[in-house]
Parts: sequence; C-alpha cells; structure tokens
Amino acid sequence: MKRDYITIESMTTTKTDDIEATVRQINALQALGLDIIRVAVPDISSADAIEKIKENINIPLIADIHFDHKLALRAAEAGADKIRINPGNIGGEMKVKAVADMCKNKNIPIRIGVNGGSLEKKLLEKHGGVTPEAMVESVMSHVALLEKYDFNNIWLSAKSSNVNLTVATYRLLKEHTNYPLHVGVTEAGTEYNGIIKSAIGIGSLLLDGIGDTIRVSLTAPPEREVLAAKAILKSLGLRPGADVISCPTCGRCDIDIIGIANEVELRLAQKESAAASLSRKDSSSVVADDLVSKNQTIAVMGCAVNGPGEASHADYGIAGAGSEAIIFAKGKKIGQFPMQGIVDRLFDMM
Repeated sequence: MKRDYITIESMTTTKTDDIEATVRQINALQALGLDIIRVAVPDISSADAIEKIKENINIPLIADIHFDHKLALRAAEAGADKIRINPGNIGGEMKVKAVADMCKNKNIPIRIGVNGGSLEKKLLEKHGGVTPEAMVESVMSHVALLEKYDFNNIWLSAKSSNVNLTVATYRLLKEHTNYPLHVGVTEAGTEYNGIIKSAIGIGSLLLDGIGDTIRVSLTAPPEREVLAAKAILKSLGLRPGADVISCPTCGRCDIDIIGIANEVELRLAQKESAAASLSRKDSSSVVADDLVSKNQTIAVMGCAVNGPGEASHADYGIAGAGSEAIIFAKGKKIGQFPMQGIVDRLFDMM
C-alpha cells in the first residue's frame, strides 16, 4: 500500500486560555508522534491565547469553533493554522461568509465538521433519521455555501459514534468530493472499546484509500489517542516503526510473557518517540535507528522449543522457559541468558 503521509490529530484537554498548561501538553503529545493539535475555543480568552500558544509549539494548530463566528475570526487573527466549524450552527450565512473571507485573506483552511448527533432537523425528516445520505447531504450543503463565496480551501469530516454508519458515510462522501478528509469515529468511548471501534472504522477507511488525517477519539488522556493512532498506522504500513509480536500464552508457559512483552513494547515506544523528537529538531537528519527506520519485528515467545520456529520471520526475539531464555534472530539462536534482565540483553544485542 503506497499512500501519502497520514497525519495524526488529537485535541488538548487543558483550558486553552491556560497557556502554560496547554503548551506543555501539546509539546508532550508532539514528542509521542502527534502531527496536528486541535484546541477548544469556547470564549474570546481562548481565542486570544492562540497567539502565545503558537509562539511555543512546532506543529499546526486547529481552532475548534461552535456557535460564535466572532471566535473564528479572532482565532484566525491570532494565528490558527486551520479553523474547524459547523457552518450550520455558526449563526447564519453572512457570518459564514465573514469567516470564509477572513480565512481566504489569510490562506487558512476551514474544516467542515458534521457529526451524526447534530444533523439538521429537515435532513433527519427527509432521510428518516441519521443515515449516510443525510450526513453527506449536510456536508455537501455546507461545502456549497463556502464555494458560493469563492472559498475552496476546505477539509471535511463526517463522523458518527456508530462504526458502520461512519464507514458508510465516508465511502459515500468520497464519491461526491475530492476535498481532503479527516476521519475518525467520534465519541468512541473509553480507551478499550474506543480503540477497538477506531481501529475498525479508521482502519477500514484507510484500507479503502480514504483519509488524510485521523483522530482516535477516546475518553482517556490524549496521549493514549496518539499512541493508538500510531499503532493503527503502523499496522497498515502507513507509518514506520518496530512491530512487537508475542504468543497468546497457554498452560505450557512458565515465564512472565505478558510483563516481558509489555516491557519490550514500552522500550520500543520510547525509542520511536526519541527518534521522532530528533527528526523534528533537525528535519534534514536521518535517524540511525534500525528498529525504527527499517520496521523491524521483535518477537516475545513463551516456548524455547517452538518459539524461534514460530517466529522465524522476526528480526530478533526472546523465547524462554523457567529461569533461562534464548535470544534469537531470524529463527536462529544467538545466545542463552538468565531470565532476569533478558530485555536489557535483547536491546543490547539489537
């Protein structure tokens, strides 16, 4: 699968006008691999804060606006890199025009965001409820309004909390427009269920070639959103990074395979974060870390007899029993060591 770079978006949980806390959170998320940040702009103090926030971050910032077009105008003046609005609730056609005119003058994209829970009543009546057709008609009516005022620097999203509805909507939307799409399953839920819903919904769309930016929406800290989004992209071959495979464990296993696998995964995530931070500081540098740049596979297996064979495709791996473990590469044993400290041994040898 060859695709352009798919960017990861998340949203701050701080009060936007708490500039110090917001900047701190954005920079921490960037270090994990975030590409774009969105901030809530519920009031003028939040809009005003964007200017100072922008001075202290290094990724694009989207201002999320509802109901008050003046907040969109102020956010654009303050340096927002994109404005997210629902034209249907921004206060009328002339107010939409004012936002479009401001964004056109400043070359700022507008993302039209439509959610299944906030569709216009007339569309619900026409289509008999929240359907893909109703969602797409809503989006395209807002597109037509912006285009009426000669604005076409547009991004689109049409999300639902229902996975099937979300996927069907984006597939239908893709048939109607070539504007770039931000995809995700909105209000996906707590971390466990939300990641499952997001992986199915976002993954299905990306496999169809649909989606330019993604957000994994979780009732969880935004750090978890970023890590989940990275995992989805890595699993589809859309973002570089090492892959951890591990056996599901059984009654024959007598080592802490769950703990070892989690430790290996954490260490790899730290390596990837460090590599990402380094590359952002110097965009011309090439990070010399084979684990990250060459998409290597690391195996953690619970059976020293069968493990190396079952994971013979892995670049490196651990397989153990009792107090001993072997480290192998491409199915061949390269050393036997005490189980204690085996993860350190593995990373020393890779």
